[in-house]
Amino acid sequence: MTYPLAGLPGPAPGPPGCSYAAVLVRAAFADVLAGLREVRFTGWLAPPEDGWVVAAASTRTVAAGRRGIVGVGAALADRLAAVVLAVRVVDDRQLALVGWEGGAEIGRYLSDPSWGADDDVLPDPLGVAGAGDLAAACGRAGAADALAEVLAEQLDPDSVNESERLARILRLLGLPPWVVAVDSLPRDIPTGPRAADLTRLRLGAPGLRGPLRAPLAPVTRRRPPPPVIPDPPRGTPDPWFR
Repeated sequence: MTYPLAGLPGPAPGPPGCSYAAVLVRAAFADVLAGLREVRFTGWLAPPEDGWVVAAASTRTVAAGRRGIVGVGAALADRLAAVVLAVRVVDDRQLALVGWEGGAEIGRYLSDPSWGADDDVLPDPLGVAGAGDLAAACGRAGAADALAEVLAEQLDPDSVNESERLARILRLLGLPPWVVAVDSLPRDIPTGPRAADLTRLRLGAPGLRGPLRAPLAPVTRRRPPPPVIPDPPRGTPDPWFR
């Protein structure tokens, strides 16, 4: 069963695909937890796996200061100077991927900027040129060309969805493959950790403390975060790719 992120763009007609978001950090669990508490993150934090810690979001605006998953990734990258990747899938029709290393952004990718946007926004993937830096940051420099091909591919929505693209990316970069199934939360993640093994955070506080802080959260927390690509290219799209 799918738990879509509240407020994400996309057309209303038809059954929605999966929508979910997560940030992956190559750092110590305690350091990631401290960073998430600082920004008042709401979601789940998984135990370390092969050096990576994964935090899955439960709504679109997931932290203080109108932060979405990209804003959370930027805050963790600034605090920890570690390799950080933020991923977001909308209705299985749009994939966003942003990476940082040493506190600096190294890549920002959007598979289809036109999804849920104005009609004149072009659908061509943006940010494919960052594939080499993203692969190198994950210790998979040899996968750069293959990653660029996956990022540049124009998917046929009738046969392939963005979760499948993300699964290929995770495999190429040696990242936990179960990230594509975090939409199953709060139930157990298929092929991943059990829900009971995850740390549940609400406004940065674990356990029962989070709900007690909820009434104190500012109303602006529910405003949507800034777009991943603020000003995507516009023009007349090729009808073959719509």
